[in-house]
Amino acid sequence: MDMRPPQQDLSARYDKVRRRSLALAEPLTDEDCGAQSMPDASPIKWHLAHTTWFFETFILERMEEGFKPFHPAFRVLFNSYYNGIGEKHPRAQRGLLTRPAMAQVRAYRADVDARIARLLACDLDAEQSAQLAMLITLGLEHEQQHQELMLTDVKHLLAQSALLPEYMAVPLARAKTPPPMEWLPFAGGLTDIGHQGSAFCFDNELPRHKQYVAPFELASRLVTNGEYLEFIAAGGYFNAALWLAEGWDWVRSQNLSCPIYWQQDEPGQWQEFTLHGAQALDLSRPVTHLSLFEADAYAHWAGARLPTEAEWEFAAAQAAVETGMLHPAGAAGTDGLLQMFGHCWQWTSSSYAAYPGYQSAPGALGEYNGKFMMNQYVLRGSSCATPDGHARVSYRNFFPAGARWQFTGVRLARLAP
Repeated sequence: MDMRPPQQDLSARYDKVRRRSLALAEPLTDEDCGAQSMPDASPIKWHLAHTTWFFETFILERMEEGFKPFHPAFRVLFNSYYNGIGEKHPRAQRGLLTRPAMAQVRAYRADVDARIARLLACDLDAEQSAQLAMLITLGLEHEQQHQELMLTDVKHLLAQSALLPEYMAVPLARAKTPPPMEWLPFAGGLTDIGHQGSAFCFDNELPRHKQYVAPFELASRLVTNGEYLEFIAAGGYFNAALWLAEGWDWVRSQNLSCPIYWQQDEPGQWQEFTLHGAQALDLSRPVTHLSLFEADAYAHWAGARLPTEAEWEFAAAQAAVETGMLHPAGAAGTDGLLQMFGHCWQWTSSSYAAYPGYQSAPGALGEYNGKFMMNQYVLRGSSCATPDGHARVSYRNFFPAGARWQFTGVRLARLAP
């Protein structure tokens, strides 16, 4: 697992990342922070405690002289899925943890932060220093993943209320009309896929390896709400021929006819729930919160398909990284690939599996990615909720085919004519 630290000062970066997690919770009440809207989501309070548990368990417990846990029960309460660590509180019951209170979770974070700061100030030998830097870097990247989950989980939570409350009380401006979707050709060929360089990456991005990519074309931008609305109007949710067999069963069993946060108050009058509250559906913004099933069905209806992850990475080497929003923005510009990063995670047709020669890290940290390589699909890019600096071309996100509470969208692909 290549987890070499960035060149910037590690202590300053630690403080910046840890402060941002607390800032994300700032607009919320304590009641908001303790609730869990579904088993796939977690309470904000749990996210804040679990990311702290990571530093306490994998760093302080290993490296702090005279280590004593902040609270012995936290080892079980805030373990997510690390079987090598021990017992876990059931995921679906995280919302039942009324204790510890938010105040104690904040105290837990402050205690662990102070102890990490002291450890960073210690006079360690070269091997210990390198080990500490590697573990802190991994912990910060892990926390940034949870920062994105905090936003998507709280959006799902707030959407359950008839009040449709705003997370951020700032108006969401209407997007400009996007440029026409164009098909951009890529020659393909034998190419290298996977992370390169000395900067941080997760183990599932390695090793870099050769892969043949046939000539293909990629859509210049993401599919918009307006374009997806045409799919709905054409009866897309009721046409079995467009859907994978499991997707059709999924749609019918849940009686679905539109994306998760869409609502039609009157015929033709669509609203979308956002982190800015309920908004009139903006036809120019990217459609988001789609499952793989929905993305694939739309692609079939449009006479195209989803890209493979190798195609996406081959093309994305030339794309700009965009960040800093709470909802996907409209396409800006007219040339080249638009919206590859910073808007919606983009479903691919690739199953989440190990690269040739993949090796997981030893011990409990080896459970981080490898054991999830089954029954999931790869998403590429990043979303409007991804923290600054966290996106990269080789990043491999992954979710089950029915997941749609994340900011997931559609970019079309097709073989070159």
